[in-house]
Amino acid sequence: MYSQPIKKIFSLSLPIFIVLNLSLYSITASAEEGISDGTIRIGGVLDLEGRSKGLGQNMKAGIDAAFKGAVVKNNKVKYLALNDSYNPQKTVKSTNELINNKVFIFAGNVGTPTAKVSLPILAEHHIPAVGFFTGAGLLRPGKGDIINYRASYIQETAAVIKTALSNGVNANNVCAYVQNDAYGMAGIAGILNALKGKKNSEKAIAALEKVKALTGDNPQRNGVGPVGVYKRNSYSARQGYLSLKAWEKSQQTQCKLVITVGSYQSITEFIAYSRYKKESWIYSAVSFTGADNFKAALKEFNIEDGVIMTQVVPPANSTIPVVLEAKQKLGEDFNAVSLEGFIVGKLVLHGLEKVDGDITRNKFTQAILKTRFDLGGLTLDFTTDNQGSDLVEFTTFKSGEWIDGNDTSIWKIKG
Repeated sequence: MYSQPIKKIFSLSLPIFIVLNLSLYSITASAEEGISDGTIRIGGVLDLEGRSKGLGQNMKAGIDAAFKGAVVKNNKVKYLALNDSYNPQKTVKSTNELINNKVFIFAGNVGTPTAKVSLPILAEHHIPAVGFFTGAGLLRPGKGDIINYRASYIQETAAVIKTALSNGVNANNVCAYVQNDAYGMAGIAGILNALKGKKNSEKAIAALEKVKALTGDNPQRNGVGPVGVYKRNSYSARQGYLSLKAWEKSQQTQCKLVITVGSYQSITEFIAYSRYKKESWIYSAVSFTGADNFKAALKEFNIEDGVIMTQVVPPANSTIPVVLEAKQKLGEDFNAVSLEGFIVGKLVLHGLEKVDGDITRNKFTQAILKTRFDLGGLTLDFTTDNQGSDLVEFTTFKSGEWIDGNDTSIWKIKG
């Protein structure tokens, strides 16, 4: 079919063709993994422009600070963050956009309702989700390759309720004000877990189970139990407040501790409204609320005390290396949320650096899961599950500032 010289040329060219083809395949495979042109591209979808933008902006600041100047196997590490304004519909759009732009993994996404829609997409594309800013159960263990840094909302609420019960608050005095979605229901799950088996908790547990069982978009959860709810991205607190008052009246009890699970402005509006109504409730907030933004919002209403907030990062005055480095790199942008972002960024770098040989998504997850290691003085343990830290710290709002530590005097003041 071919002349002898042509056959010879073709036979000599074939090995070169195969080598070139394999090289092109290798480059394409790397591009699909989000690594090309000497850059590892890490994606993230956060609220950068919406009503909870302080959370997204601070998480991004922390991750950017951790990645600045980092080089792993001759690759720079770049964070590509897109906005979703804490809106699940926008989350889907931004997630798909980053996937189309070939990112290696997703890290630092903010929010539970947004994670609820993004995780199935990432699982479908076999893209790991690392250090999402939520303590919801849907990430523990969750579908797909998920690596959590932080303690769960169950652990945060359990710590507060345990402290309350040990300081004279009864189980039937524990109430809640939460966002009416997956985020808020993650908090309700935590309250249920903490109250089970406690004296005088039966009626509250039965009502909380009913609240949690309701489904759909913004279901009618007010008026069902010791819970008030508000619609995501809204500030209206009156209906949630009336729900708690109805529970007090029907059960002839009093809400002494109100566990809040929501965004900083919405929670502040509720506290301000109940203070206006002369309530002497003690309030707690989970770490997602965002300490600095929450403080600023409280000060706008001249609220200076009566609030507990749990944190899942080391205290600001800690001298462990990861905190000191975060302070040095973040400067004025250092706070609890940006510190968490910084830790997540360092966790990503640790996984990349521990990969043996070519960096792939599978090797990256294997480098972290089932291991225990020190991250700048912070011990992360993934040997038994996909969550590295169980750390829960207390802060108390006193004289308009967050005071580190478990200040039990708050219970004596409110009685």
